[in-house]
Amino acid sequence: MKRTVILALLAAAFVLLLSSVALAAKLVCVSHQDIKAEMSVDKCLAQGMEFAIMDDYGFIRILSSREIELTKKFNPKAFETPGYGLKHYRMAPEIPPLPVSPESG
Repeated sequence: MKRTVILALLAAAFVLLLSSVALAAKLVCVSHQDIKAEMSVDKCLAQGMEFAIMDDYGFIRILSSREIELTKKFNPKAFETPGYGLKHYRMAPEIPPLPVSPESG
């Protein structure tokens, strides 16, 4: 019985470890592929650069100006991160999670 409990705990810890290794989506510049944290995503957008969201599987979704506008309202921290081009996407930080709403607490 004790052995079964230990094996179950080890299996649960292994699953948690694997799930925490999964990558999150990143903002990457698709119009200037060589940028490497020279400025924030927000400053890049102000210069007319085009950004996309790259997911865990490498799929890219290019953001429209409307999507950027709405995302800034809900998650402004996403655009305060350093900007990276496609050549350096591995170095790009994950998109920060939504801030906690005061209504949820």
